[in-house]
Amino acid sequence: MSIEVSRVGKKFGDFVALDDVTVSIPTGQLTALLGPSGGGKSTLLRIIAGLEQADTGTIEIEGRDATRLPARKRNVGFVFQHYAAFKHLSVARNVAFGLEIRKTPKDQIAERVDELLKLVHLEQFASRLPSQLSGGQRQRMALARALAIQPSVLLLDEPFGALDAKVRKELRDWLRRLHDEIPVTTVFVTHDQEEALEVADEIVVINDGRIEQVGSPDELYDAPANYFVMSFLGPVTHLGGKLVRPHDVEVHTAPPALAVAAADAVGAAGAAGGLVEGTVVRTVRVGFEARVEIAVAGADGTGAVDGAPSAGPGSSVEAVLTRAEARTLGLVPGTTVWLRQAPGSISIDAPAGAPARELVEVV
Repeated sequence: MSIEVSRVGKKFGDFVALDDVTVSIPTGQLTALLGPSGGGKSTLLRIIAGLEQADTGTIEIEGRDATRLPARKRNVGFVFQHYAAFKHLSVARNVAFGLEIRKTPKDQIAERVDELLKLVHLEQFASRLPSQLSGGQRQRMALARALAIQPSVLLLDEPFGALDAKVRKELRDWLRRLHDEIPVTTVFVTHDQEEALEVADEIVVINDGRIEQVGSPDELYDAPANYFVMSFLGPVTHLGGKLVRPHDVEVHTAPPALAVAAADAVGAAGAAGGLVEGTVVRTVRVGFEARVEIAVAGADGTGAVDGAPSAGPGSSVEAVLTRAEARTLGLVPGTTVWLRQAPGSISIDAPAGAPARELVEVV
Protein backbone atom coordinates (compact mmCIF):
# COMPACT_ATOMS: atom_id res chain seq x y z
CA MET A 1 0.00 0.00 0.00
CA SER A 2 1.22 3.50 -0.80
CA ILE A 3 -0.55 5.30 2.07
CA GLU A 4 -1.52 3.77 5.40
CA VAL A 5 -3.75 5.84 7.66
CA SER A 6 -4.09 4.24 11.08
CA ARG A 7 -6.52 5.35 13.81
CA VAL A 8 -6.26 9.02 12.93
CA GLY A 9 -8.29 11.48 14.98
CA LYS A 10 -8.60 15.25 14.61
CA LYS A 11 -10.62 17.87 16.50
CA PHE A 12 -11.10 21.57 15.89
CA GLY A 13 -12.26 22.78 19.29
CA ASP A 14 -15.28 20.66 20.15
CA PHE A 15 -15.86 19.64 16.53
CA VAL A 16 -14.69 16.10 15.68
CA ALA A 17 -13.39 16.27 12.11
CA LEU A 18 -11.96 12.73 12.05
CA ASP A 19 -12.88 9.94 14.45
CA ASP A 20 -10.46 6.98 14.60
CA VAL A 21 -10.03 6.74 10.82
CA THR A 22 -8.14 3.79 9.37
CA VAL A 23 -7.77 3.30 5.62
CA SER A 24 -5.22 1.92 3.15
CA ILE A 25 -4.71 3.61 -0.22
CA PRO A 26 -3.23 1.33 -2.91
CA THR A 27 -0.07 2.19 -4.83
CA GLY A 28 -0.58 3.49 -8.35
CA GLN A 29 -4.35 3.83 -8.10
CA LEU A 30 -6.63 6.84 -8.32
CA THR A 31 -8.61 6.97 -5.08
CA ALA A 32 -11.52 9.32 -4.37
CA LEU A 33 -12.40 10.59 -0.91
CA LEU A 34 -16.13 11.14 -1.31
CA GLY A 35 -18.55 12.65 1.17
CA PRO A 36 -20.71 15.63 2.11
CA SER A 37 -19.33 19.01 3.09
CA GLY A 38 -17.93 18.89 6.61
CA GLY A 39 -17.62 15.10 6.52
CA GLY A 40 -13.85 15.10 7.05
CA LYS A 41 -12.49 14.30 3.59
CA SER A 42 -10.44 17.50 3.09
CA THR A 43 -9.10 17.28 6.65
CA LEU A 44 -7.88 13.74 5.96
CA LEU A 45 -6.22 14.85 2.72
CA ARG A 46 -4.48 17.77 4.46
CA ILE A 47 -3.21 15.44 7.21
CA ILE A 48 -1.78 13.10 4.55
CA ALA A 49 -0.13 16.13 2.91
CA GLY A 50 1.31 17.39 6.20
CA LEU A 51 -0.68 20.63 6.06
CA GLU A 52 -2.51 19.59 9.24
CA GLN A 53 -1.30 17.50 12.16
CA ALA A 54 -3.40 14.61 13.46
CA ASP A 55 -4.22 14.61 17.17
CA THR A 56 -3.94 10.83 17.28
CA GLY A 57 -2.89 8.03 14.95
CA THR A 58 -0.20 7.58 12.33
CA ILE A 59 0.41 8.21 8.62
CA GLU A 60 2.76 6.08 6.51
CA ILE A 61 3.68 7.02 2.94
CA GLU A 62 5.44 4.32 0.93
CA GLY A 63 6.46 2.47 4.10
CA ARG A 64 7.89 5.57 5.78
CA ASP A 65 6.39 7.04 8.96
CA ALA A 66 5.31 10.51 7.90
CA THR A 67 3.17 11.35 10.93
CA ARG A 68 5.43 14.19 12.12
CA LEU A 69 7.25 14.95 8.90
CA PRO A 70 6.80 18.49 7.54
CA ALA A 71 4.96 18.75 4.22
CA ARG A 72 8.12 19.57 2.24
CA LYS A 73 9.72 16.25 3.23
CA ARG A 74 6.78 14.00 2.31
CA ASN A 75 7.36 14.10 -1.47
CA VAL A 76 3.71 14.79 -2.21
CA GLY A 77 2.24 17.00 -4.90
CA PHE A 78 -0.79 19.04 -3.88
CA VAL A 79 -3.39 20.75 -6.09
CA PHE A 80 -5.99 23.07 -4.57
CA GLN A 81 -9.40 23.99 -5.94
CA HIS A 82 -8.35 27.58 -6.63
CA TYR A 83 -5.08 26.86 -8.45
CA ALA A 84 -2.77 28.83 -6.06
CA ALA A 85 -0.77 30.03 -9.08
CA PHE A 86 2.09 32.52 -8.87
CA LYS A 87 0.41 35.32 -10.80
CA HIS A 88 3.63 37.17 -11.73
CA LEU A 89 5.33 34.08 -13.17
CA SER A 90 4.76 32.59 -16.62
CA VAL A 91 3.13 29.19 -17.06
CA ALA A 92 6.55 27.61 -17.61
CA ARG A 93 8.01 29.26 -14.48
CA ASN A 94 5.00 28.15 -12.43
CA VAL A 95 5.60 24.56 -13.51
CA ALA A 96 9.34 24.91 -12.85
CA PHE A 97 8.95 26.43 -9.38
CA GLY A 98 9.27 23.24 -7.33
CA LEU A 99 12.33 22.17 -9.30
CA GLU A 100 13.98 25.58 -8.93
CA ILE A 101 13.71 25.60 -5.13
CA ARG A 102 15.26 22.11 -5.13
CA LYS A 103 18.28 23.52 -7.02
CA THR A 104 17.71 21.21 -9.99
CA PRO A 105 20.12 21.94 -12.89
CA LYS A 106 18.63 24.37 -15.41
CA ASP A 107 18.87 22.01 -18.38
CA GLN A 108 16.96 19.33 -16.44
CA ILE A 109 14.33 21.88 -15.43
CA ALA A 110 13.84 22.99 -19.05
CA GLU A 111 13.51 19.37 -20.21
CA ARG A 112 11.05 18.45 -17.46
CA VAL A 113 8.91 21.56 -17.97
CA ASP A 114 8.76 20.99 -21.72
CA GLU A 115 7.75 17.36 -21.16
CA LEU A 116 4.99 18.27 -18.69
CA LEU A 117 3.56 21.14 -20.74
CA LYS A 118 3.22 18.77 -23.67
CA LEU A 119 1.60 16.19 -21.40
CA VAL A 120 -1.06 18.66 -20.24
CA HIS A 121 -1.41 20.23 -23.71
CA LEU A 122 -0.15 23.68 -22.68
CA GLU A 123 3.14 23.88 -24.57
CA GLN A 124 1.86 26.75 -26.73
CA PHE A 125 1.05 28.78 -23.59
CA ALA A 126 4.43 28.45 -21.87
CA SER A 127 5.18 32.18 -21.90
CA ARG A 128 1.71 33.35 -20.86
CA LEU A 129 0.72 34.49 -17.38
CA PRO A 130 -1.88 32.46 -15.44
CA SER A 131 -4.40 35.30 -15.83
CA GLN A 132 -4.28 34.75 -19.61
CA LEU A 133 -5.47 31.14 -19.28
CA SER A 134 -8.96 29.75 -18.91
CA GLY A 135 -9.97 28.08 -15.65
CA GLY A 136 -9.46 24.61 -17.08
CA GLN A 137 -6.04 25.55 -18.46
CA ARG A 138 -4.96 26.98 -15.10
CA GLN A 139 -5.95 23.76 -13.38
CA ARG A 140 -3.95 21.71 -15.90
CA MET A 141 -0.99 24.02 -15.20
CA ALA A 142 -1.42 23.38 -11.47
CA LEU A 143 -1.39 19.63 -12.08
CA ALA A 144 1.76 19.93 -14.19
CA ARG A 145 3.44 21.92 -11.42
CA ALA A 146 2.50 19.28 -8.84
CA LEU A 147 3.87 16.51 -11.08
CA ALA A 148 7.12 18.35 -11.81
CA ILE A 149 8.82 17.19 -8.62
CA GLN A 150 7.91 13.56 -9.44
CA PRO A 151 5.94 13.06 -6.23
CA SER A 152 5.30 9.63 -4.80
CA VAL A 153 1.73 10.76 -4.06
CA LEU A 154 -0.47 13.33 -5.84
CA LEU A 155 -3.20 14.93 -3.69
CA LEU A 156 -6.08 16.89 -5.25
CA ASP A 157 -8.52 18.86 -3.08
CA GLU A 158 -11.73 19.27 -5.14
CA PRO A 159 -9.57 20.23 -8.13
CA PHE A 160 -12.48 20.95 -10.48
CA GLY A 161 -14.96 22.38 -7.98
CA ALA A 162 -14.59 25.99 -9.15
CA LEU A 163 -15.23 25.18 -12.81
CA ASP A 164 -18.46 24.95 -14.77
CA ALA A 165 -20.06 21.57 -15.48
CA LYS A 166 -18.83 21.20 -19.06
CA VAL A 167 -15.21 22.01 -18.17
CA ARG A 168 -15.37 19.72 -15.12
CA LYS A 169 -16.49 16.84 -17.34
CA GLU A 170 -13.67 17.50 -19.83
CA LEU A 171 -11.05 17.72 -17.07
CA ARG A 172 -12.07 14.59 -15.25
CA ASP A 173 -11.88 12.66 -18.54
CA TRP A 174 -8.45 14.18 -19.05
CA LEU A 175 -7.35 13.34 -15.47
CA ARG A 176 -8.32 9.70 -15.99
CA ARG A 177 -6.29 9.51 -19.21
CA LEU A 178 -3.37 11.33 -17.59
CA HIS A 179 -3.36 8.92 -14.66
CA ASP A 180 -3.33 5.97 -17.05
CA GLU A 181 -0.21 7.46 -18.67
CA ILE A 182 1.50 8.37 -15.37
CA PRO A 183 0.17 5.96 -12.73
CA VAL A 184 1.30 7.96 -9.69
CA THR A 185 -0.70 7.20 -6.54
CA THR A 186 -3.42 9.83 -6.61
CA VAL A 187 -5.97 10.82 -3.97
CA PHE A 188 -8.64 13.37 -4.79
CA VAL A 189 -11.38 14.88 -2.67
CA THR A 190 -14.82 15.37 -4.18
CA HIS A 191 -18.45 15.71 -3.13
CA ASP A 192 -19.50 14.94 -6.72
CA GLN A 193 -20.81 11.37 -6.86
CA GLU A 194 -20.67 11.20 -10.65
CA GLU A 195 -17.07 12.41 -10.67
CA ALA A 196 -16.01 9.73 -8.18
CA LEU A 197 -17.87 6.95 -10.00
CA GLU A 198 -16.46 7.96 -13.38
CA VAL A 199 -12.82 8.64 -12.51
CA ALA A 200 -11.74 6.63 -9.46
CA ASP A 201 -10.36 3.11 -9.21
CA GLU A 202 -11.43 3.07 -5.56
CA ILE A 203 -13.78 5.24 -3.50
CA VAL A 204 -13.54 5.96 0.24
CA VAL A 205 -16.91 7.24 1.50
CA ILE A 206 -16.52 9.53 4.53
CA ASN A 207 -19.31 10.95 6.68
CA ASP A 208 -19.21 12.65 10.08
CA GLY A 209 -15.49 11.96 10.37
CA ARG A 210 -15.81 8.21 9.85
CA ILE A 211 -15.27 5.78 6.98
CA GLU A 212 -18.61 4.40 5.82
CA GLN A 213 -17.32 2.08 3.06
CA VAL A 214 -14.31 1.50 0.82
CA GLY A 215 -14.52 -0.20 -2.55
CA SER A 216 -14.56 0.10 -6.31
CA PRO A 217 -17.26 2.25 -7.93
CA ASP A 218 -19.14 -0.91 -8.96
CA GLU A 219 -18.92 -2.42 -5.46
CA LEU A 220 -20.25 0.71 -3.79
CA TYR A 221 -23.06 1.24 -6.29
CA ASP A 222 -24.15 -2.41 -6.50
CA ALA A 223 -23.57 -3.40 -2.85
CA PRO A 224 -23.78 -0.31 -0.61
CA ALA A 225 -22.87 -1.08 2.99
CA ASN A 226 -25.62 1.00 4.55
CA TYR A 227 -28.39 3.55 4.10
CA PHE A 228 -26.00 6.52 3.96
CA VAL A 229 -23.78 5.09 1.22
CA MET A 230 -26.72 4.20 -0.98
CA SER A 231 -28.46 7.54 -0.42
CA PHE A 232 -25.28 9.51 -1.14
CA LEU A 233 -24.05 7.57 -4.15
CA GLY A 234 -26.58 8.58 -6.76
CA PRO A 235 -30.33 9.28 -6.83
CA VAL A 236 -32.58 7.25 -4.52
CA THR A 237 -36.25 7.08 -3.61
CA HIS A 238 -38.37 5.14 -1.10
CA LEU A 239 -40.79 2.40 -2.05
CA GLY A 240 -42.45 -0.12 0.25
CA GLY A 241 -40.24 0.78 3.20
CA LYS A 242 -37.10 0.28 1.09
CA LEU A 243 -34.53 2.64 -0.32
CA VAL A 244 -34.27 1.91 -4.06
CA ARG A 245 -32.78 3.50 -7.17
CA PRO A 246 -35.36 5.41 -9.24
CA HIS A 247 -34.37 3.41 -12.33
CA ASP A 248 -35.23 0.22 -10.39
CA VAL A 249 -38.86 1.30 -9.86
CA GLU A 250 -41.15 -0.49 -12.31
CA VAL A 251 -44.26 1.42 -13.38
CA HIS A 252 -47.39 -0.50 -14.47
CA THR A 253 -50.61 0.92 -15.87
CA ALA A 254 -52.30 -2.49 -16.08
CA PRO A 255 -54.84 -3.52 -13.41
CA PRO A 256 -53.18 -4.96 -10.29
CA ALA A 257 -54.18 -8.55 -11.02
CA LEU A 258 -52.38 -8.51 -14.36
CA ALA A 259 -49.30 -6.90 -12.85
CA VAL A 260 -49.21 -9.48 -10.06
CA ALA A 261 -49.49 -12.25 -12.64
CA ALA A 262 -46.58 -10.73 -14.55
CA ALA A 263 -44.52 -10.64 -11.36
CA ASP A 264 -45.31 -14.29 -10.65
CA ALA A 265 -44.33 -15.24 -14.22
CA VAL A 266 -40.76 -14.04 -13.67
CA GLY A 267 -40.53 -15.58 -10.24
CA ALA A 268 -40.59 -12.33 -8.31
CA ALA A 269 -41.07 -12.62 -4.58
CA GLY A 270 -41.30 -10.49 -1.49
CA ALA A 271 -41.00 -6.73 -1.93
CA ALA A 272 -40.20 -7.06 -5.62
CA GLY A 273 -43.55 -8.72 -6.26
CA GLY A 274 -45.58 -6.32 -4.08
CA LEU A 275 -47.46 -3.47 -5.70
CA VAL A 276 -48.03 0.08 -4.50
CA GLU A 277 -50.76 2.19 -6.09
CA GLY A 278 -50.14 5.81 -6.98
CA THR A 279 -50.97 8.73 -9.24
CA VAL A 280 -48.60 10.49 -11.62
CA VAL A 281 -47.99 14.06 -10.42
CA ARG A 282 -45.61 15.19 -13.13
CA THR A 283 -43.19 13.92 -15.76
CA VAL A 284 -40.01 15.82 -16.54
CA ARG A 285 -37.86 15.05 -19.53
CA VAL A 286 -34.10 15.27 -18.89
CA GLY A 287 -32.34 14.30 -22.12
CA PHE A 288 -33.22 10.70 -22.95
CA GLU A 289 -34.72 10.12 -19.48
CA ALA A 290 -38.20 10.77 -18.16
CA ARG A 291 -38.34 11.43 -14.42
CA VAL A 292 -41.78 10.62 -13.09
CA GLU A 293 -43.04 11.83 -9.71
CA ILE A 294 -45.81 9.61 -8.36
CA ALA A 295 -47.99 10.38 -5.35
CA VAL A 296 -48.64 7.18 -3.43
CA ALA A 297 -52.30 6.46 -2.75
CA GLY A 298 -53.52 6.46 0.84
CA ALA A 299 -52.30 9.33 2.99
CA ASP A 300 -52.99 7.06 5.96
CA GLY A 301 -50.53 4.51 4.64
CA THR A 302 -53.21 2.16 3.25
CA GLY A 303 -52.26 2.53 -0.40
CA ALA A 304 -50.78 -0.94 -0.63
CA VAL A 305 -51.97 -3.58 -3.06
CA ASP A 306 -52.13 -7.28 -2.10
CA GLY A 307 -50.54 -6.66 1.29
CA ALA A 308 -47.44 -4.78 0.08
CA PRO A 309 -46.61 -1.69 2.16
CA SER A 310 -47.02 1.77 0.70
CA ALA A 311 -44.04 4.07 0.29
CA GLY A 312 -45.27 5.97 3.33
CA PRO A 313 -48.08 8.26 4.44
CA GLY A 314 -48.66 11.10 2.02
CA SER A 315 -45.42 10.32 0.22
CA SER A 316 -44.23 10.37 -3.36
CA VAL A 317 -41.95 8.10 -5.34
CA GLU A 318 -39.53 9.04 -8.10
CA ALA A 319 -39.20 6.65 -11.06
CA VAL A 320 -36.78 7.05 -13.95
CA LEU A 321 -37.75 5.61 -17.33
CA THR A 322 -36.65 6.16 -20.89
CA ARG A 323 -38.64 8.69 -22.88
CA ALA A 324 -39.95 5.84 -25.06
CA GLU A 325 -41.17 3.87 -22.03
CA ALA A 326 -42.94 6.90 -20.56
CA ARG A 327 -44.55 7.70 -23.91
CA THR A 328 -45.70 4.08 -24.40
CA LEU A 329 -47.25 4.01 -20.92
CA GLY A 330 -48.94 7.38 -21.49
CA LEU A 331 -47.66 8.79 -18.19
CA VAL A 332 -49.32 12.17 -17.85
CA PRO A 333 -50.46 13.90 -14.64
CA GLY A 334 -53.44 12.08 -13.17
CA THR A 335 -52.57 8.64 -14.58
CA THR A 336 -53.15 5.82 -12.06
CA VAL A 337 -50.17 3.47 -11.85
CA TRP A 338 -48.91 0.55 -9.81
CA LEU A 339 -45.29 0.42 -8.68
CA ARG A 340 -42.92 -2.29 -7.63
CA GLN A 341 -39.20 -2.76 -7.17
CA ALA A 342 -37.60 -4.48 -10.15
CA PRO A 343 -36.76 -8.13 -9.40
CA GLY A 344 -33.08 -8.64 -8.60
CA SER A 345 -32.37 -4.96 -7.98
CA ILE A 346 -30.62 -3.52 -4.94
CA SER A 347 -32.54 -2.13 -1.97
CA ILE A 348 -31.90 -1.28 1.67
CA ASP A 349 -34.40 -1.10 4.52
CA ALA A 350 -35.27 2.51 5.29
CA PRO A 351 -34.44 3.28 8.95
CA ALA A 352 -37.19 4.41 11.30
CA GLY A 353 -37.92 8.09 10.89
CA ALA A 354 -36.37 8.34 7.43
CA PRO A 355 -38.20 10.66 5.02
CA ALA A 356 -40.57 8.85 2.69
CA ARG A 357 -39.01 10.43 -0.38
CA GLU A 358 -35.36 11.39 -0.62
CA LEU A 359 -34.17 12.00 -4.15
CA VAL A 360 -30.48 12.88 -3.92
CA GLU A 361 -29.39 14.64 -7.09
CA VAL A 362 -25.98 14.03 -8.63
CA VAL A 363 -24.27 17.43 -8.77
